[in-house]
Parts: sequence; structure tokens; C-alpha cells
Amino acid sequence: QVQLVESGGGSVQAGGSLRLSCTTSGYRYTSYSSYCMGWFRQAPGKEREGVAQISPNGGTTYYGDSVKGRFTISRDNAKNTLYLQMNNLKLEDTAMYYCAAVRCTVVRDRSWAEYLYWGQGTQVTVSS
Repeated sequence: QVQLVESGGGSVQAGGSLRLSCTTSGYRYTSYSSYCMGWFRQAPGKEREGVAQISPNGGTTYYGDSVKGRFTISRDNAKNTLYLQMNNLKLEDTAMYYCAAVRCTVVRDRSWAEYLYWGQGTQVTVSS
């Protein structure tokens, strides 16, 4: 069973930065490098929203329109870890952030419902 654990969330003022990490484990017959990874977020009363996604080798990325130019997704396959660098944070970025994984052979922009494994989430709160 693949396990994901997010960290790095917290409270920050608008315009600030945070870096989220997602450490993964539990690969018995597969490896981290065969999984598409994504960051999603959900604010109270709102639907889950795709933030960023990355291909198994890190060569292809997708971003939600609201974070383009501010957030950067990356991965370290040697460390089985996913990252999300968030710069110029805005009030509307406040949400619970989740990392997710799905084994993939085709790289494309996926909805959150297509991801199989999820972390427990890390809270990001942006204040004025």
C-alpha cells in the first residue's frame, strides 16, 4: 500500500512563500518513478481543486490557472518525495493541501478522482 505524508504547511502572510513536501513509501512491486503525482487543495465549502501535477520523470507538469506563475511542482525520485514551492501566496490560497499518486503510463491532466493514493493533508493559511 502506497503511503503519502505531507508536511510544510502553516500560516503565512500574503505575498509570502511556503514549500510543501510529500514523502512517499510502501512500494512493493512498483516504484515511485512509475507514478504520476499531484497536489490538490480544498477550502471549506468548496470543491477539491487541482493545483499541480507532474509526470513520473518530472518532465511534464500541469498547473491550475489560479496558481500558474506562482507555484512550482517538482519531484526527487531518488528520495521518493514530491514538492510544491508556493510563492506570492494570496488569501485565496488558504486551504488543506493534499498530495496524491496514481500509477500511470500516459501523462495527461487528470482530475482528482483519477488519483488512487492520498495523503492526510497539510493546512495552508494565508492572512493579510
